[in-house]
Amino acid sequence: MSHLSLQPVPHHPISEVTPPIPLPIRQAGLMPHYTSYDQTELAYRVLEARDGSARPPLICLAGGPGRNAAYLGDLGGLDAHRTLVIPDSRGTGDSPPAADPSQYAFPGLAEDLEALRRHLGLTRFALLAHDAAAATAQAYAAAHPDHLTQLVLVCPGARMQGELPEDAREIFESRADEPWWQEAYVAIQMLPDTTDLAEVRELLLKAAPMAYGRWEEPQRAHAAAEGEQLGPVPRAGFWQGVDEAGRRAVLARLREVPCPVLVITGDRDAVTGVRAGELVAESFPAGRARPLHGVGHYPWVDEPELFGPVVEDFLEHPHAPGGP
Repeated sequence: MSHLSLQPVPHHPISEVTPPIPLPIRQAGLMPHYTSYDQTELAYRVLEARDGSARPPLICLAGGPGRNAAYLGDLGGLDAHRTLVIPDSRGTGDSPPAADPSQYAFPGLAEDLEALRRHLGLTRFALLAHDAAAATAQAYAAAHPDHLTQLVLVCPGARMQGELPEDAREIFESRADEPWWQEAYVAIQMLPDTTDLAEVRELLLKAAPMAYGRWEEPQRAHAAAEGEQLGPVPRAGFWQGVDEAGRRAVLARLREVPCPVLVITGDRDAVTGVRAGELVAESFPAGRARPLHGVGHYPWVDEPELFGPVVEDFLEHPHAPGGP
């Protein structure tokens, strides 16, 4: 797409009547699929609530952009009390590449999400989006505001808000005494001019500690998979769906989104920082920001015992003024 469209993409009737994949098939390890607006079969993963809860499911979008949703894992145990539905966006995971590169742009991904909603038979649902997927979630909220019960945006950037706050750089510089910092700094300087995929992956791993609250074994293991999980083509196409007029139109529509919105940030996130999340929260009439202490860009990796209860409390009590 060359510009951000706020009109729903036409849907084929099959997406309205296809039932969810039966649970026995999920347990057999087969990846369920749904039919999107252009008849493409896209994959998603289902993590059933471990306590057998019948709470409404939470759909979770991966960022990157263009990153395999496997990096979300179970979001630090967020499947303890509710079912998680985690789609693979076009060209990632088990979903096929897009026939048209414009379909990688986030407005098109928002319409893939709408097709998934129809497939699952959900009238309204709660949505969680991490990192760049927050742009997809905002485009979806602007186009389909009445289909959301709650929206959780985790460590978003503020590109949709038209700003690039400086605090992420300041957070990075404040960590200069950590042993990984010098190597990460050099890697960051080299990345923009590096085109060889193997070298890019090596540099990403060297820069990875800046994305976490600390650099210990869980963080190292999570970061080690990033290079293989990134899809260069869907990544390159993701932001092609926005121009200035489209961006402003989305922001105007966000002021009309009725559902409660929680924006989670990490005070050690040197990727998107804290201020971007505040700007995103301010874009919604019922938005609020919640910074987490000691947390980087992946809160469920750094502090799952903190992240999980904050999200679950919001989903259970979305109109409460504060949080745990």
